[in-house]
Amino acid sequence: MRVDFGVLGPVAAWNDAGEPITLRGPRHRAVLARLVVARRRVVPVDRLVDDLWTAPPGDPVGAVRTFVAALRRALEPDRPPRAPARLLVTDGPGYALRAEPAAVDAWRFEDAASAAATRPPDEAAARLVEALGRWRGPAYAEFADEPWARAERARLTELRLGAVERLAEARLALGRPAEAVPDLDAHVTEHPWREPAWRLLALALYRAGRQGDALAVLRRARALLVERLGIDPGPELRRLETDILRRADHLTAGRGGADRVWAESAAAYDRAVPPGARARLESTVGLLRDLAVTGGGGLQAARRHRVAAVAAAEELGDPELTARVVGAYDVPAIWTRVDDPEQAARVVATAERTLAALPPAGHDAARCRLLATIALETRGASSPRGPDAARRATEIARRLRDPALLAFALNSAFMQTFHRAGLAPLRDAIGVELVDLADRHDLVTYQVLGHLVRLQAGAALGDLAAADRHAAAAERLAARHQLPLVGVFTGWYAVLRRAATGAPTADVEAAYRDAAGLLDGAGMPGLERGLLPLALLCLRVGRGLPPRHDEPADWGPYEPWALPHLLLAEGRREAAAAALRRAPEPPRDLLSEALWCLLGRAALTLGDRGTMRRAHDRLAPAAGELAGAGSGLLTLGPVAGHLAALAEALQRTG
Repeated sequence: MRVDFGVLGPVAAWNDAGEPITLRGPRHRAVLARLVVARRRVVPVDRLVDDLWTAPPGDPVGAVRTFVAALRRALEPDRPPRAPARLLVTDGPGYALRAEPAAVDAWRFEDAASAAATRPPDEAAARLVEALGRWRGPAYAEFADEPWARAERARLTELRLGAVERLAEARLALGRPAEAVPDLDAHVTEHPWREPAWRLLALALYRAGRQGDALAVLRRARALLVERLGIDPGPELRRLETDILRRADHLTAGRGGADRVWAESAAAYDRAVPPGARARLESTVGLLRDLAVTGGGGLQAARRHRVAAVAAAEELGDPELTARVVGAYDVPAIWTRVDDPEQAARVVATAERTLAALPPAGHDAARCRLLATIALETRGASSPRGPDAARRATEIARRLRDPALLAFALNSAFMQTFHRAGLAPLRDAIGVELVDLADRHDLVTYQVLGHLVRLQAGAALGDLAAADRHAAAAERLAARHQLPLVGVFTGWYAVLRRAATGAPTADVEAAYRDAAGLLDGAGMPGLERGLLPLALLCLRVGRGLPPRHDEPADWGPYEPWALPHLLLAEGRREAAAAALRRAPEPPRDLLSEALWCLLGRAALTLGDRGTMRRAHDRLAPAAGELAGAGSGLLTLGPVAGHLAALAEALQRTG
């Protein structure tokens, strides 16, 4: 049963039918609220006692346990007797609420408000309206005076005020100033010290054709700031008043003007280019390429419409047009598992047919793009076709001296460098060339790709200082050019770094759970499915700790390599041995070395010499690397340590 929790107002909980769950008395709700504040981290019992009472009762620990037991019955009414709790769990010296990120209204609000900052105005406005609609009153309403809630209440309140103002900015950018006025008017009445809100309200009124009201608002702002706070308005408010009086042109420019240009240009294109024209297909792919780097729904829509565009081009029976439509989608790719294998297979099939249909002479650039597409879309496969296509694409691109074409081909070559372990130096060399090429020719998305490739290689080679530099460079480019997906990879790298430098296990686990929120709505199922439980498993196995097996998890494509460990943790040794025998060889991708380490460690416990030998042989070329860190996401520590354990066991049992 799913349980949702609400703290944006009175503390509450609802079952999966949306019905309120009875939480009994105020102490029960206080325990639940205190655990939500902790964000899945453990709160020791003695801390709960200190937070709940200024003068504790005779047996405060017993009272806390009673509250927790009652909450567990309310939150998980169908849990069998003596079965471990799934939500409100006992962990070491205290308790933790293991709610999913989407199950707490405050966490969902934060994610939506943060995501809106990198979205175009229409999408940002929709996200912010939904996010602000989650508020039912002041955060942690009945615990306003509790010291443990004070900082969290203040933080959430500040985020809400900022979200109200960002929603107004989005509405102004969309040319809908009248919609922004009512919310802003209420906002400044309740929070008169927020000068940005006064500026937005005056600007909205001016753009709505109400110049007199805009000036009146600025006079009202000045009076309130002077009378209540004893301060004069800042330079932005004073400058806005001057600009409104002289009707400055820039007050109606900006992003709203850009949106008008877009609409007018699109309308002109529709008038000038007749329906069914082949130029529309090529223009469509160019738009989809730009849409893909926006992440989230944009990435998913781009993939879906790309397949439709490719099919439509092939139906016209013109291989040269089809080659242009297939090859124009040169969206940089960093992850080695495709998001939709069926779509990828369809694109590859079309690319192969088009290659065969092109005239034998000429069309080298088109051939290069088709070959690069084949190499990219067959990543992770064991067929020799992908590496051969990448090699030929790179040769053609170098011969043609086309920077954009070479960047696309280098991306495909990177995707085909996973046929064995230990190739981080080769990938780093590709990253070096990509960064240099993209810097010289202003290929922004490939600049980002090159830095991410070097981030992964630096992490694999244990050069975290280099990885840090490339993470920072990628983030700077992403902020400047509005590329939100970059933050997914740099955010996960930050957690990997903590794991690799010995941060406490509980802290790293909590950080991974927070990082999983970056994947929500990112539009990358090939990355998202199973990644969080895999990262947690790798962390614990790499540190010699037993895996957690009492939390439900979607292991996605990684289940065959995780299952032996989970069964061993449950004491089911024979089942674990059978699962280990069934486990296939890991795919040739960024997580290959991590999965081989998992196989090797399970084989060590089970005494499976054959698997130990295979794992040792596969991992040996990567002896100088951090296991799994080449993904930029997770690690099991130095490969050398795993190799030494395998070699010792093989020698001992040989």
